[in-house]
Amino acid sequence: MSHEVVLQMEGVGKKYGENAVLKNVSLQVKAGEIHALLGENGAGKSTLMNILFGMSVIHNTGGYEGAVKISGEEVNFSSPNDAITAGIGMVHQEFMLIPAFTVAENIKLGREDSTPTILSKVFGHRLERLDEKKMAADARKSLDSIGMSIEEHVKVAGLPIGYMQFVEIAREIDKLGIKLLVFDEPTAVLTESEATQLLSVMKSIAEKGIAIVFITHRLSEVMDIADSMTVLRDGELIVSKSVSDTSMAEIAELMVGRTIENIGAHAKAQEAAEHAAVAVKVEDFYVDMPGEKVNGVSFEVKQGEIFGIGGMAGQGKVGIPNGMSGLMPSDGIVEIFGEKLNLSKLGAAMEQGVAFVSEDRKGVGLLLEEDIAYNIMFRNMAIRKKFLSPFGLLSKGKTHKHANEMIKVLDIRCRSWRQKAGTLSGGNQQKVCLASALTMEPRVLIVSEPTRGIDIGAKELILNYMTKLRDEEGLTIIMVSSELAELRSLCDRIAIVSEGKIVNILPPDAPDVEFGLAMSAVGVGESSKSSNSEGSV
Repeated sequence: MSHEVVLQMEGVGKKYGENAVLKNVSLQVKAGEIHALLGENGAGKSTLMNILFGMSVIHNTGGYEGAVKISGEEVNFSSPNDAITAGIGMVHQEFMLIPAFTVAENIKLGREDSTPTILSKVFGHRLERLDEKKMAADARKSLDSIGMSIEEHVKVAGLPIGYMQFVEIAREIDKLGIKLLVFDEPTAVLTESEATQLLSVMKSIAEKGIAIVFITHRLSEVMDIADSMTVLRDGELIVSKSVSDTSMAEIAELMVGRTIENIGAHAKAQEAAEHAAVAVKVEDFYVDMPGEKVNGVSFEVKQGEIFGIGGMAGQGKVGIPNGMSGLMPSDGIVEIFGEKLNLSKLGAAMEQGVAFVSEDRKGVGLLLEEDIAYNIMFRNMAIRKKFLSPFGLLSKGKTHKHANEMIKVLDIRCRSWRQKAGTLSGGNQQKVCLASALTMEPRVLIVSEPTRGIDIGAKELILNYMTKLRDEEGLTIIMVSSELAELRSLCDRIAIVSEGKIVNILPPDAPDVEFGLAMSAVGVGESSKSSNSEGSV
């Protein structure tokens, strides 16, 4: 590792009005170093990176205090383009891709290759022809470097979330002259094997002398690959130290200011009672979702059960909830407490008491320009009409009271219910999505990647709250997650999906080898018979 300091942030402070979101924060990253930037959602990590990248939200609100230096030279970027020119790249937690463009076009966006034409020689380079062959070759090289086999000519629209993350990473790797790469929750949407692959890629990038700022909530990843770390809490610097001098337990305590219990420790992982009603019955179910097709799955979920669905990215696990909710074309039979669901009607699931928290919180879950209160209420107003006056108008008193209750229950870090959802951190946006779903007072709650991008304290809160809903209110929950450990900590049974089929349905305490074989789709035909026999309890 080089001793050259690539990034130095000294005494950085930032206020939004009277609210100080950063207070005298300092950060230093050396060439070839992987530096973990840690803290709960709302701790100030995103604001610190917005300052580094010259984002307009910083300049339009009075700028910042302190100094930012790149390779010893003080900078004050006026736009992200300035940061990119200085050799800084970022893999965003919320994707910055253009859905209508191909993978190659997204990777080469802003750095397109072109060849001269007769007209361009006379009227200028704007009339040059795109060298699509060269662009595709560059994209292929970047994708291969991170072990991604997706074809470079397919459009981004409809790709699974995990694939989009790899496209983001490939785009940054394609850039020349990179000194510093910021990875913002890069593994949040990946399965464990994909995350392992990505961490290996990050190590190889650092070995080339590129400095890395690594924002993650998976503390095991910090221990695996980070050289040093900085912990923020409530906008203040808590500690900067070598990772070799700490532990996961200490990091968690530093982040939240209290001792963290084992996530999911309160989950009972119990079998559904034999006398419980069948809440959800899925039979011969197909979903036509690009990259996540479902090929005839069948299973049953009992009332009061937390039923997990796991598997590798692109194997169909995400397609199941999207098909059940009517967001993707589907076929087959889905029954909710014995009543058949109209799969062709968008909104039919909500009308039958099914609430869905999508893995795509910005594209599906939120109205980004509306305030928190409206985001929490709008589904209920459309279906349940609980918060409307007798004249059909919004009852502001009831709405604001309920919004404040949900903000408190789920610990949504915000200025007030008036704050726009689009200005919240990713984890707090996820909490608003969950609050909206719970406001529907559902009989069945479906959550897809519910803790993606959420810090350890918030993850504990959400997972334990879901357990409480099951144990105290008998709520039936279907949970889709890329984190097998998370499923095993919370769920009563776990279905593993591969090639669009359920390979096996396992109890959470099944041997690791059984989960490994199911995830690898070993013996799909034989194991799927097992899944059918275990589909009912």
